[in-house]
Amino acid sequence: MTSAGNTIDDEDTFKILIATDIHLGYLEKDAIRGNDTFVTFDEIMKQAVQNEVDFVLLGGDLFHDNKPSRKTMHSCMEVMRKYCMGDRPIIFEILSDQAVNFSHSKFPWVNYLDNNLNISIPVFSVHGNHDDPTGADGLCAIDLLSCSGLLNHFGRSHSVEKLEISPVLLQKGNTRIALYGIGSIPDERLYRMFVNNQVTMLRPREDEDGWFNLFVIHQNRSKHGATNYIPEQFLDDFLDLVVWGHEHECKIAPVRNEQQLFYVTQPGSSVITSLSPGEAVKKHIGLLRVKEKKMNLQKIPLQTVRQFFIQDVTLSDHPDLFSPEQPNVMLKVLAFCQEKVEEMLEEAERERLGNPLTPEKPLIRLRVDYSGGFEVFNTMRFSQKFVDRVANPKDILHFIRHREAKDSIKEEGVDFGALLSRPTSEVLQLRVEDLVKEYFQTAEKNVQLSLLTEQGMGKAVQEFVDKEEKDAIEELINYQLEKTQRYLRERRVEAIEEKIDEEIRHFRDSKRNTTEEDEEVQEAIIRAKARSKTVRDDDLNLSDEPADIAMESDEESTSVPTISGRGRGSRGGRDLSTSKRGRARGAASKSGRGGRGQKGSLSSPLKTKSIMDAFQASTQRTSRGNTSKLYAEEITIEDSDSDENVSFLKCSRSKQKLTSLCSSKRGSQSQSQSLKGVCFDDDDDNEDEFDPFKGSRRQHR
Repeated sequence: MTSAGNTIDDEDTFKILIATDIHLGYLEKDAIRGNDTFVTFDEIMKQAVQNEVDFVLLGGDLFHDNKPSRKTMHSCMEVMRKYCMGDRPIIFEILSDQAVNFSHSKFPWVNYLDNNLNISIPVFSVHGNHDDPTGADGLCAIDLLSCSGLLNHFGRSHSVEKLEISPVLLQKGNTRIALYGIGSIPDERLYRMFVNNQVTMLRPREDEDGWFNLFVIHQNRSKHGATNYIPEQFLDDFLDLVVWGHEHECKIAPVRNEQQLFYVTQPGSSVITSLSPGEAVKKHIGLLRVKEKKMNLQKIPLQTVRQFFIQDVTLSDHPDLFSPEQPNVMLKVLAFCQEKVEEMLEEAERERLGNPLTPEKPLIRLRVDYSGGFEVFNTMRFSQKFVDRVANPKDILHFIRHREAKDSIKEEGVDFGALLSRPTSEVLQLRVEDLVKEYFQTAEKNVQLSLLTEQGMGKAVQEFVDKEEKDAIEELINYQLEKTQRYLRERRVEAIEEKIDEEIRHFRDSKRNTTEEDEEVQEAIIRAKARSKTVRDDDLNLSDEPADIAMESDEESTSVPTISGRGRGSRGGRDLSTSKRGRARGAASKSGRGGRGQKGSLSSPLKTKSIMDAFQASTQRTSRGNTSKLYAEEITIEDSDSDENVSFLKCSRSKQKLTSLCSSKRGSQSQSQSLKGVCFDDDDDNEDEFDPFKGSRRQHR
């Protein structure tokens, strides 16, 4: 196989347009850069038509957001319908079993073979980490395009334990291509699969060596951690060309891997998503020609990409211009920085001459290292001088300082301010789960995780931040709590604090870096999804006895039960469900006249009940007899043969508080209520108290 030379376009030559990381919808609400991704995507598809390619191959991250906006979806579908539909005949055929290649789809065949569609340029794509499948149904944004017949989504994995990749077999004349693909998978999980030999790439039975093997992958190529990347050596050596997505730096020229003897091309992103040096490289897409076992990759520069210039300066390297001891040194530094920005603007103007497609305002970033005693100045005031000349006036200047002593971070814990003061390229590569892991690695022993692993908690936090799964963390805790309780019951642990702690640590450590840890996170996400769907109906009925309560609103009536206000309750029976604004007549809280109503007492359980109450409620759902209740600071072992409880406390607590949490039914008498001035009498014989955590209803946050 050769990677260079002239390949004549004939009936045996495949012509494939290659692009990755288009990130449609990035900064779509920005007044200056809002349409950059849509304009560049239009240029990419126009290049496909002009070069009369056989198909377009995308390497993931077509969309920037997991849930693209309607504007983004509309713009994408508009461009694809404009360039991908037509009467031009398609002269290659598919030989593989399409029901296997597209088994996840309701229409398991390529779109150009659909009798109801008229496709002139097929598009094949894997999903990336930005537009990956989520939710109980495992759908992603490009599945919408696949269902509408605009795109062919391949490379889906159906298991978290092993991966079997079946290629899409294509033939044009005498040239045959085996197209392999893997959509984005968490790097640690895929790394573990490769190490355990759980990744299998199937090969055609007939004439294995007569196929051009093309592989598309969307993972970390550069090493970000011990297992947070995929080494090229993991890939099979029968491959001919690997198209690597996810990495944004454009390295589209094929590079030969001397160990595995295949070539790797990294097209990079088509839009600048971070002001880092890797994004400053000129953006390209590739036109791949394949004839039998020979290939040629032509670089096509993108003309509509906004210019980006970045420069680093170190103030201490210019002692002839200024020093920290000089008077008015800040004014001299400001003038120096202004001069550097002007130089980059002049260079951008020279490069833009003769290219009307390039956006007028460039992106400018000046990183200033002020180590050595220099002071920083107001960056916003500095940026106002260039507000009409640059596309990023808010972040032109970035001050950095190299810290000499790093041991203090390990002693005092993670300084997140120091993490975010890193250079922008490093900050943008930080992930939520990495921050969580780094925090617990450097935290003190008394704040270490007891039930959860750092990786599991990190993934749950990432789901909370990236995918807005608001119940992911709580469900992960509840699910892990239930599993730990069952484990302790099965092991019949002796009721001694040290042995209980030892068993919990052993149980936690046995799951580190295993598929069970990934399955727990997935189960928690599924539970959170189901909880968010069913909780809407439960929010309508917050009281077990709605007929006993009559509400009169001082203002307009509302159905939202979380509004707080001042209410006057009669001296009747207790009822804690009166959280609306107004006067409660009949059964009301026993707070006397003029007492404040509770603020959202039932709408958010996490705000009104303690952690131990939450754990107690989940324990009552799982077991009524022989149960083990594990709290953050208390461990209680109940024996079904005895009425006595053996409790171990890891820290001192007041006896009165512990009694109110563990032995009484006042689950709703939280600290927030006491701060609001709500008074409850201490009658222990009142059996008709309302317990909002007793039933099976679960309130939405």
